[in-house]
Amino acid sequence: MGMSSGGGGHGRTTLSEINVTPMVDVMLVLLIIFMVTAPLIQQGVKVNLPETKAAPVEASDKKIVVSVDINKRVYIGEVEVKLEELEEKLKTNAKAQADKELYLHADRALPYGIVIEVMASAQRAGVTNVGMITDPIGAQRSPTDKK
Repeated sequence: MGMSSGGGGHGRTTLSEINVTPMVDVMLVLLIIFMVTAPLIQQGVKVNLPETKAAPVEASDKKIVVSVDINKRVYIGEVEVKLEELEEKLKTNAKAQADKELYLHADRALPYGIVIEVMASAQRAGVTNVGMITDPIGAQRSPTDKK
């Protein structure tokens, strides 16, 4: 009698072990899946750019260019404007209102936030198309410009 109950107890422990092990395996598999997919989720931002618009911008196209330099100074063409005044300046700019588009040229070392602010100002001013102009990767600014 004592033997069989002891045996029963032993049987019960093996049963609980059997139940736990697949659970651990499942958790490990899930963990591995998450570890693999997490970096992919972070990287993949799908941006649909219309192919026609991605053509190189011709200098002859007299489009408005809004530039932001490394010191966060904002320019419309060659004229410096305050970021808070940008929206107003674009609203009163006949060319911006006629074309409803401009090109944004931002220093590659700028924080992303300021670029977003400039784009938001343009959008509020009724500019629907904002193109991006980037310097070719080789054309890094010289250290003297950073001052």
